[in-house]
Amino acid sequence: MKIIFTSGTLVNNINQLKHFRPHLLGITWLVLFGITCSSTSLKAQETSRYTLEQVIRLAQDQSPDAQIARHRFKSSYWTFRNFKAEYLPGLTLNGTLPNINRSIEAITLPDGTSNYTSRSLTNYEVSLSISQEVGFTGGRVFLSTGLQQLNNYYTDTTTSQFLANMINIGIEQPLFRYNRYKWDKKTAPMQYEEAKRALVEANENVASVAVSRFFSLLIAQLEKEISLKNRSNYDTLYRIAQGRFQLGKIAENELLQLELNLLQADASVEDAELNYESSISEFRSYLRLKDDVPVELIPPDVIEHFVIPADRAIEAAKSNSSEWIALQRRLIVAESSVNEAKMTGRFDANLYAILGLTQTSTELRDAYNNPLDEERVTLGITVPILDWGKARGAIKLAQSNQELEVASVEQERVDYVQNIFVNIMRFNMQKNQLRIAAKSDTVAQKRYDLTQKRYMIGKVNDILDLSMAQIDNDNAKVGYYRALMTYWQSYYQVRKLTLFDFLKNEPINVPFEDLTR
Repeated sequence: MKIIFTSGTLVNNINQLKHFRPHLLGITWLVLFGITCSSTSLKAQETSRYTLEQVIRLAQDQSPDAQIARHRFKSSYWTFRNFKAEYLPGLTLNGTLPNINRSIEAITLPDGTSNYTSRSLTNYEVSLSISQEVGFTGGRVFLSTGLQQLNNYYTDTTTSQFLANMINIGIEQPLFRYNRYKWDKKTAPMQYEEAKRALVEANENVASVAVSRFFSLLIAQLEKEISLKNRSNYDTLYRIAQGRFQLGKIAENELLQLELNLLQADASVEDAELNYESSISEFRSYLRLKDDVPVELIPPDVIEHFVIPADRAIEAAKSNSSEWIALQRRLIVAESSVNEAKMTGRFDANLYAILGLTQTSTELRDAYNNPLDEERVTLGITVPILDWGKARGAIKLAQSNQELEVASVEQERVDYVQNIFVNIMRFNMQKNQLRIAAKSDTVAQKRYDLTQKRYMIGKVNDILDLSMAQIDNDNAKVGYYRALMTYWQSYYQVRKLTLFDFLKNEPINVPFEDLTR
């Protein structure tokens, strides 16, 4: 026998099958319990519930801002790696395979006369060299070895000759030139450290944005629930008022006020629904969530409140923040610009020297026998005679820019410390603000419940009292969650400015090694 249970025929089927009643009742309750459990389980699977901590972790992992920050850090990392690679030895293989020359060229004869003659030759060359930049002096040292072969076809008999440069040791050293490596060695590590700190700050800034998205949606959900509840309450009150008006217990003005409140409640529901859809769209977009998954937010608890000493926060910021190290780097860059201006356009000299062993022969094996010494030394100088004050003007300009940069950095340091102080004071007073908001919510709720009950039994005749109680109650509830949002935003702003977790009493870090693989 096949039994179909539907919402409209369930009772009839049971009554018709009374002889199966003991068994069917048990089966029915089992089926209904199973359906209820399945519906609850399906709903739990379809609805994603998030706490504030989960939202922050999601944002720091997959939000657009977090991904952009990681890519910026990777760029800074490889820039620093390239800088360090400049100070490592470089091995280079050079080759010319071949160089063919068939042309008519002018040559000088032994008697001093010149003549045009046909030339036909090929030249092969290969060399291997290793070089090393010397950052302290700004020069370069190198070690090389090479082999050349020259084939002449200008006579009936082809002649070949080998030139072996067995080993060459050389140096190229500017004597009075601006040393870029010296200054880069100071600023490049600072830039990389600045990038690391900026990544941590970006991570904390993402957390702050996630807090805003979380509470914006949470408040939108609350306002939507409040608007629906208010519409239901005003609808009930309006129906009661209609009955009282017909009995002559209330004036028409009060009935019209309730009707106006009901219309305003309908409009508030539409505004709240629109605000909710906008908030959840921004929430899903920032966290890269699927659009078809319902979202439920769990209001956060306030962590154990603690007071941060301002002087301790300022010291932590100076030790950890990217802005403080950036201010120090700017002073070094300004000093470097002055040094560059002083060393450019003035007396300059360049030393180039090579010491090696070389030999030539028509046979390859003989080219490596009995090597001869090879020495080459070149000292070039540059002496500006007249530049119409160009070099002096460049120095004065660089010095003026340095003084301006020093003044700007000093002012920015003062503003930076003041900004930290203000944010610390704002965070420290959040405990009292939250206490006031929570107490206001409790008082407003009690007042509204009392006023509504008194109005329902006719002890409060003025509808304006009920309206004001409802408005104050709604504002107090929303105000409490806004106070919570301000607390958490202030908390993560302090973390961002100081890069220090005062709750755990340790600096904030991220796994940089995982980002550089």
